[in-house]
Amino acid sequence: MPQSELELEQNLIKRLTGLGYEPVNISNAEDLKANLKARLEKHNGITLSDTEFKSILNHLDKGNIFDRAKRLRDKMELSRDDGTTFYLEFLNTEHWCQNQYQVTNQITQQGNYKNRYDVTLLINGLPLVQIELKRRGLELKEAFNQINRYQRHSYGAENGLFQYVQIFVISNGVNTRYYANNRKQEFKQTFYWADQENNLITQLEDFADSFLEKCHVSKMICKYIVLHESDKVLMVLRPYQYYAVEAIIERVKDTDKNGYIWHTTGSGKTLTSFKAAQILTQLPKVHKVLFVVDRADLDYQTSREFNYFSPDCVDTTDNTKQLVNQMAGDSRLIVTTIQKLNTAIKKPRHEAAMESLKDQRIVFIFDECHRSQFGETHKNIVKFFTKAQMFGFTGTPIFADNAASNQHGKRTTKDLFQECLHKYVITNAIADENVLKFSVEYWGKIKRKDGTLITEPKLDREFFENPDRISLIVDWIIANHHRKTHGIKFSAMLCVSNVDTLITYYETFKNKQKQGLHDLRVITIFTPSDNQEDEDANGLIGEPDFNISTDISNRSHSRDKLNEFIADYNQMYKTQHSAKDSQAFYAYYKDISKRMKDRDRENFQDAERADILLVVNMFLTGFDVKKLNTLYVDKNLKYHGLIQAYSRTNRILGELKSQGNIVCFRNLKDNTDQAVILFSDTNAKEEIFIEPYEYYIEKFNQGVQELRAIATIPNDVNKLISEEEQVEFVKAFRNLIRLLNVSKSFTEFSFSDLNLDEQTFEDYKSKYLDIYDQTRPKPDKEKESLVEEVDFELELIHRDEINVTYILELLGKLQRDNDATQEDYQNQKAYILEIIGKEAQLRSKRDLLEKFIEERMPSIEPEEKIGTVFKEFWNQERIAAIQRLCTEENLKIEAVNQMIADYKFSGKEPLRETVLSACNEKPKLLERKKIFARVVSKLLDIINKFDDAIGKLEEEE
Repeated sequence: MPQSELELEQNLIKRLTGLGYEPVNISNAEDLKANLKARLEKHNGITLSDTEFKSILNHLDKGNIFDRAKRLRDKMELSRDDGTTFYLEFLNTEHWCQNQYQVTNQITQQGNYKNRYDVTLLINGLPLVQIELKRRGLELKEAFNQINRYQRHSYGAENGLFQYVQIFVISNGVNTRYYANNRKQEFKQTFYWADQENNLITQLEDFADSFLEKCHVSKMICKYIVLHESDKVLMVLRPYQYYAVEAIIERVKDTDKNGYIWHTTGSGKTLTSFKAAQILTQLPKVHKVLFVVDRADLDYQTSREFNYFSPDCVDTTDNTKQLVNQMAGDSRLIVTTIQKLNTAIKKPRHEAAMESLKDQRIVFIFDECHRSQFGETHKNIVKFFTKAQMFGFTGTPIFADNAASNQHGKRTTKDLFQECLHKYVITNAIADENVLKFSVEYWGKIKRKDGTLITEPKLDREFFENPDRISLIVDWIIANHHRKTHGIKFSAMLCVSNVDTLITYYETFKNKQKQGLHDLRVITIFTPSDNQEDEDANGLIGEPDFNISTDISNRSHSRDKLNEFIADYNQMYKTQHSAKDSQAFYAYYKDISKRMKDRDRENFQDAERADILLVVNMFLTGFDVKKLNTLYVDKNLKYHGLIQAYSRTNRILGELKSQGNIVCFRNLKDNTDQAVILFSDTNAKEEIFIEPYEYYIEKFNQGVQELRAIATIPNDVNKLISEEEQVEFVKAFRNLIRLLNVSKSFTEFSFSDLNLDEQTFEDYKSKYLDIYDQTRPKPDKEKESLVEEVDFELELIHRDEINVTYILELLGKLQRDNDATQEDYQNQKAYILEIIGKEAQLRSKRDLLEKFIEERMPSIEPEEKIGTVFKEFWNQERIAAIQRLCTEENLKIEAVNQMIADYKFSGKEPLRETVLSACNEKPKLLERKKIFARVVSKLLDIINKFDDAIGKLEEEE
């Protein structure tokens, strides 16, 4: 028999006891508090009165998870009964092994529901690590979903002590993952632990020995959790990030040698380098740490994050004197650009101010150190600073094979930084699911409208820049962009060979938009140049240049075009950018960067969306945007330039983003193969790309067989009575959704290749959604459903274009069709009702839409506009729904309307105090939790029904 969850739990506790954890019996919140009091007394060497401990509990029970993480790391100024003050410590972060460790299991807490937690690790009495187990054979994601439920239902109860959890661990014995207490992350953002050679440690026993060992787990909590100030979330380092930082710290402590970290693009190098810089500033022998980035990478986000850690450490001005003042001042951490650093150590006017630093121990950390300028900077630093120690981070090191010559000759990353301290290459990242695979399509031959092919010559600039060829490519992008980006849920980049070609592309998109052929939002940026030579020859990505000449007597054609394109941008987004000088041009660059990155945020407004960013070199390295999934390439790329550019698309984000799409309008296959071999393992090329189209079709058809073994036809799903049977169906159909999601990204996709026609797929989908509806948690429901723990991945079956507006368009056609027979009318009406039943985002509105069709439509006069009538109907129903809520729960209607407005603006659920203050009569203490949960649930139902997936309800002309 497979090992049960109880056996797994008992074995883990036995293992942890052997590692030095003290087993303790804690069954409820009162036991937890009593134990906390005893542990804090022992840790701080004092005795606490009941009054003093109550004050501590009040101090702990404030703020959200992020606030509590800060409070955990600070000392409390405790006013004692005798009038004295004592600084109470909750966690010894400096000497992390000097804390007290306990293990307990099956703690029960009553929140909105009564929940019982599997295994809890207590440090100084506080629950800082929570472990949820599932028996062998069950999906690990079920444990992840269970923790999410506990966070919603009970972690906030009883002084919110479980909101001090820093790390969650989920395991089914065979697979074990960990992640930080961050409510916003998805299952894909949970990690396996690994050894220094990137070998995964997945078995629970091995994970306990290596990760949960007392000193190590304390070290992870105290040193390797980052409090991300701008997003107010906790982030924990992944194993390769941990080993890289440890290697740098050891290098600085024990030697004066340099080193570099090779971590593949997209694996979180900036977080790793940030944490390394943070820890190095605490070493007594280090005078200062300089974090050096290219000016193009010093964006708003990076600046804000570093400034939170060390106030005013980032200088975003062009004034080198500011950097010199920081160098001479007390700042331990300085973030600057490579351009200003060069000026500071080369210009004679700064020599006196910098003189005192010459013999100080200064550590330099270079982000994206494969860039060409680091050769010159390295030379200048070594010449000026006698005790400089340099570390570089790169996803694509410069080797002998891909080194380009400059005035310093051919210099590899090893030449500049000596030893590679840790490696985590692209094949490691894909195997660990830390980055996505690539789907690469090569369109080396362009098809004319008559069906004949234009063969691609290898190095013919005239051919590649031909406007007719570019027009054909733009037509292809217009035809396929919605497919590649899942209905413009994601953005794309288009990189081209030079500025002249970029101008042709932009104007082609613009002209076709004027002709009504597309409504894509295309934006662009480039550095205008008088010398428009071919920038495409060597296949590497040039460095962004922000220098804009202010000499109006020498205006180039490209400068005029840039101004014209910026004017288009200003009109589209109501901004006021220009390229009148370098400062204004850089502001425009930063606005584009922020616009693309802000799409990752929850509260992003679709009106600010950009669909295609058109570039020559800018944004092709070091630019991380999760909501970017496609790169169109009409440019000669190779080696690190190719991998850097491709990697703009492979950041992990939910199930819908299954791969990074690369569409090459040149035959770059040989270049791609060479780059993969160079930057990974010679035998690992195939692991970086998704499989061919035929592979996914075969897998889908195998999945159909498995599905039919559970339910031969859609109606057979009704016969699945037990929850276990329903779970098997959900898993089987979910597998088909995932495979179809990938298959549809291929240009050659056709439903006819599948052993399941589209109608039958939709019928199964309706049954899938029925099970989802049945198992949605209800506010007053106590029993937990097994099916509830299975992730339905509804986002994969959303189609944005099917919304209320779309249904109205169909109804409008139905109303206006005077030639339709009664049978035609009824058939069309039945079709519309069928669509409403099958679309995930319309199901909550189905009863109202059916009511409108059945009761209101027959009475619409021919001269009435269906859009106007529907808006009036919808608003009346919405008002009635809010009134019902107020009557049922005895709420003030103006307060309810305000809560709905606040939610629509911020996306945040109302606070308990806000809900309770909306009650006409103050609820009894014991009823407040249930009332709060019930009201919030009903509010969200109203918003989901009346406001989500509506589209634009505009009156017809």
